[in-house]
Formats: sequence, C-alpha cells, structure tokens
Amino acid sequence: MRIEQSSLRTVPADVCAVFSLPGRNNDVPQRDWEQYAAPGAIGPNSPAEVDEALIEVDPKCATDLMAYLAVDELVFPGRPRRDRAHARRAAARVVELLGYGSAWHTNISDLSDRVRAWSSVTRHTFDRVVVGTGNGFTVVLLQVGED
Repeated sequence: MRIEQSSLRTVPADVCAVFSLPGRNNDVPQRDWEQYAAPGAIGPNSPAEVDEALIEVDPKCATDLMAYLAVDELVFPGRPRRDRAHARRAAARVVELLGYGSAWHTNISDLSDRVRAWSSVTRHTFDRVVVGTGNGFTVVLLQVGED
C-alpha cells in the first residue's frame, strides 16, 4: 500500500493540536516524552513540523492502518499481539463512529511487503500514528518503540 502526500492544513487545526497540551510550551510538544526517546534522537519540534509529517488517507486506508498498529509489533514484527479480525472490526467501528466526511491522516507512507516507511512525529526511533476527526471527535492511535 503506497500512500500519497497531502496536507493536514486542509482540515480543522484541532487535528494538529492533539499533539500539544493547553498551558504547556507547545513549541516542543514532545518535551513530556523526551525522557523515553533514544539519546540524541531527533524529531519534530512544533505542531507545524508534525503537520508536515502527516499525509491524508481515506477511511478504508485508516481502517487498515489502525488494525495494523493494533496487531503488529512496531519494533520486532512477526508475532501478532492480538487477533487480526478483532482489531479490524474495532478499527472499522472507530471509522464508522467518526462518520461520513471524516478526515484521516497518518505518518505511514508505505506498508508494502517487507517495507515500512514513515515520517517521524516523535523523537522515538519508531513511531506510527493515525489521526481522525469527524462528528465532533478526534481520535489518535500513536504507537512508539525503541529497539
């Protein structure tokens, strides 16, 4: 599955705001997570940089990506962490709840066989995110890992 680039700026700004917290220095949204990142790791420093890492996807792709994140181990793939069919049903339900016209974004650009391509949204070695907005809700599935 190859995913094309699109801008998050085409949807409400609150999508990017999920990566920052009110009352905090949102110029460095990962500050609270910094202690968990690999020493010397680099990554985005602002919501604008997170925005640049995200691409728009359709609801079917969002369903596939959320099921993938729920099942597959990010750092050491191979053994499923949970039932694939159950994860797919749960992801499809989330997409359904956000409704028609929902907007979906991810930092995952390619999930072809034996290929895992993404743009970082944190300062972790591995990170994958799927973000959806619709029906007054914002949903974020973020998975991070270190090897």
